[in-house]
Amino acid sequence: VQLQASGGGLVQAGGSLRLACVASGSFFRINTVSWYRQAPGEQRELVAGIFGSGNSPNYGDSVKGRFTISRDNTENAVYLRMNSLQPEDTAVYYCNANIWTPTRGSQVYWGQGTQVTVSS
Repeated sequence: VQLQASGGGLVQAGGSLRLACVASGSFFRINTVSWYRQAPGEQRELVAGIFGSGNSPNYGDSVKGRFTISRDNTENAVYLRMNSLQPEDTAVYYCNANIWTPTRGSQVYWGQGTQVTVSS
């Protein structure tokens, strides 16, 4: 099982980006998927999470009202739409998924990270 994160880049303050996290490989079910971010010298923080059903997304306080997490289970993908980006959103963004496979049961997998840089 692999998670591929993409969509990062350089954007001006006030701009938008959409990140994607796509799972590939052999698995039965993707449960909760979350986005985290880590800025230089900072601890990794939770940005947003979404259950397998797509219901009840949750967000970190710093991104509420600006970021939207969604998923397309037909594409094994979870997206993070980021609006009104600010320089303090600059970080490497990682996706994390709880995935069930017949051989390993439920395990947590991490994507490789995608850099988001917001210029002032």
